[in-house]
Amino acid sequence: MVKTPLVSSLFLISALLTGCQHSNNAPRHNETQASMTTKSHLIYPVTRKSDVVDEYFGVQVADPYRWLEDDRSKETAQWVRAQNKVTFSYLENIPYREQLEQRLTTLMNYEKVTAPFIEGDYTYFYQNDGLQNQYVLYQQDKQGNTRVFLDPNTFSEDGTTSLAGVTFSEDGSLAAYRISEGGSDWRKVITINTTTLEPVDITLNDVKFSSIGWYKNEGFYYSSYDKPDGSELSAKTDQHKLYYHQLGQPQSKDALIFGGTEEEKHRYVSGYTTEDARYLIVSAAHSTSGNKLFLKDLSQPHHTLQPLFTDTSADNYVIDNKGETLYIVTNHQAPNKRLVKVNAKNPTPEFWEDVIPETEHVLNLTKGGGSFYAQYMVNAMTEVKQFDQEGLFIRDIQLPNLGTAGGFSGKRQQQTLYYSFTNYSTPATIFELDVATGKSTLYRNSKIAFDDSQYISEQVFYTSKDGTRVPLTITHKKGLKKNGKNPTILYGYGGFNVSLQPRFSSTIALWLELGGIYAVPNLRGGGEFGKAWHNAGVKTKKQNVFDDFIAAAEYLIDHRYTDAKHLAALGRSNGGLLVGAVTTQRPDLFAVGLPGVGVLDMLRYHTFTAGAGWAYDYGTSEDNQEMFEYLLGYSPVHNVKENITYPAMLITTGDHDDRVVPAHSFKFAAQLQDKYKGNNPTLIRIETNAGHGAGTPMDKIIEQYADIFGFTLFNMGMTRI
Repeated sequence: MVKTPLVSSLFLISALLTGCQHSNNAPRHNETQASMTTKSHLIYPVTRKSDVVDEYFGVQVADPYRWLEDDRSKETAQWVRAQNKVTFSYLENIPYREQLEQRLTTLMNYEKVTAPFIEGDYTYFYQNDGLQNQYVLYQQDKQGNTRVFLDPNTFSEDGTTSLAGVTFSEDGSLAAYRISEGGSDWRKVITINTTTLEPVDITLNDVKFSSIGWYKNEGFYYSSYDKPDGSELSAKTDQHKLYYHQLGQPQSKDALIFGGTEEEKHRYVSGYTTEDARYLIVSAAHSTSGNKLFLKDLSQPHHTLQPLFTDTSADNYVIDNKGETLYIVTNHQAPNKRLVKVNAKNPTPEFWEDVIPETEHVLNLTKGGGSFYAQYMVNAMTEVKQFDQEGLFIRDIQLPNLGTAGGFSGKRQQQTLYYSFTNYSTPATIFELDVATGKSTLYRNSKIAFDDSQYISEQVFYTSKDGTRVPLTITHKKGLKKNGKNPTILYGYGGFNVSLQPRFSSTIALWLELGGIYAVPNLRGGGEFGKAWHNAGVKTKKQNVFDDFIAAAEYLIDHRYTDAKHLAALGRSNGGLLVGAVTTQRPDLFAVGLPGVGVLDMLRYHTFTAGAGWAYDYGTSEDNQEMFEYLLGYSPVHNVKENITYPAMLITTGDHDDRVVPAHSFKFAAQLQDKYKGNNPTLIRIETNAGHGAGTPMDKIIEQYADIFGFTLFNMGMTRI
């Protein structure tokens, strides 16, 4: 997703990190193309063109589908219904579409449980019994008695209201939880007693891109924007404000802490407290990269916010404190990040001392049991080292294989921590870690009947257009023949310092079970090799990202994993932009394009909701003529041309997506349907009452991926599976 750096929660639960059973039934490809009756008789809805023209630096750019940006208009709603009618009619006629849905339903129907975590007198864990739309949060007391703590499946009849995070007070007696309705980024916050489960406060409304920072049991800090004029799903929001809510007081009385003046105007602001509730840390950022830090000593009633880091040249956060000593994770003068310490009375960078210095590998850090756990990315794989609070190396943590490990966090006094391990062919497995000895023991194995010994993941390096070596992980059944005809999904992101590390997914497992190949390159723009790797794919270097993805496709073809008739490009959000760009630049290279919730109008993305915060990665069309021309050169909406054979396209979005507004997808679909006259379908699938993806109900995930895989295989010429 296009990330918002201030959204945090104790646990990120993905309904996709599930498994599948093995099958020997691979898709069968007819030497002649599968019957395309469904394609050739498509009649798209007529999309009205307007005469809107914008001028940028003397250049006039037509925007005939501007009216589709109005998500509240009846005309837009009618267009959505008409497009969905055509799309779902097509998808329902794919001969094995129902078979895919049934199979995926079976694969997902097993118990899924997360690692436990401790808050106050209770232990908590999330569990899904199988096909529940949302994970349920359970509470267990010290005697082992377990009960439902929060069940989001009861929040709404259709399962579209989700739990968007829970934060516990210092002693664990209170919990503030956030809910999202219809997938929106706007949240409500409800506070309950963790013993009685009864509400103890009013419900806070209109909270957005917010963490919760408790101060003892008295109240908490949260962030939001003023409610915008016009549509709350698309209107621009750019002045984030931090408030303190005192329990028992009306929201109108909440104290404004930061962000109310022009000098304090920032697009993303958050406030969090240290574990001992002594310090409030305020983070302020203009974009998704780089932030200022401020500090307030809450033990001093009249202490004001004190600068800790005064510009946005680096990413910084306070991970812990020991009395007046603050521990800060930063990439200031350390592109791969380091851990420093400083006294809170003189906290600015000139006083910082290294605790865990920067290395050649990117550092991700967690804490628990009085130790720090350095989770290094080594060619996108996890290696873990344990350090004490002075930075003394204790030991390497032995992982079961190459892949991704996460967790290693808990309270300072805990002597047992938990972590999960996964890769593309290994379902998520939870381990228990003894802090004192470093010994790992199996805590919970996945209950999925999936034989990972039948599959293989291999990491290769290929050369991009400018000579840069890029890693590519390729996963498939053992014994696969490189005959150049294997159905292959190439998935990418390449932006916002986001790292794609190997993770098991039941949806992708289904693809593997069907005989498909799943390939993931670690494109520039991501964070796999530090800040330099990220910066190599931003602004006027964004084409590097597309070139890396194109080179990955060419590698797969050149090495006979697949060919252009059996290759699909898949990506979501910033990855949706990636798919839109590569399929318009190299339409000959792909059979299918699958851009999901994509940023596709690069001239206007910054005018919607919090889109201007993405300018670090993209630049904007208003910056200067060079930036405008660069964006115009690759913007998918503006680069659909006449008389070009485009891949079969299934564009997916949600009508309540207020992160990447659906107008991006609407306008891209309208351009393709107007200009492309060939037989390949150009369809848009618009999920109603759905947002950017977080909290999507299980039944909608199953339906969506049955449609995506059915569309993909059908347009690769598969007659049956």
